[in-house]
Amino acid sequence: MHARTRYEPRDKYTAYWQEHYKSEPYFDAKYQWEDFSPAYQYAYDRRAEFPDRDFDDVEASLEAGWQKARGKSRLAWEQAKRAVRPGWHAIERALPGDADRDGL
Repeated sequence: MHARTRYEPRDKYTAYWQEHYKSEPYFDAKYQWEDFSPAYQYAYDRRAEFPDRDFDDVEASLEAGWQKARGKSRLAWEQAKRAVRPGWHAIERALPGDADRDGL
């Protein structure tokens, strides 16, 4: 089974972040949803590629792919990773069991 089928549907995930991104500590009012959305989608897509890996273990790979994945987002990787990380962890929490091996 592909990892993506084991966690919440993309539309539910996207709706959550669209509603809550402005309340995140990394939010910067000079950016809009169109800037943050690719970062959350990137987390969703790439998490499926690394189902048993911790964010910190794959950050270099994520950074390397961000330029292509960002589309029209104005976020550089240092800004985008602040949204990618919580998106990644939200998926981890939705997976059955202890995907990130943190005991939760």
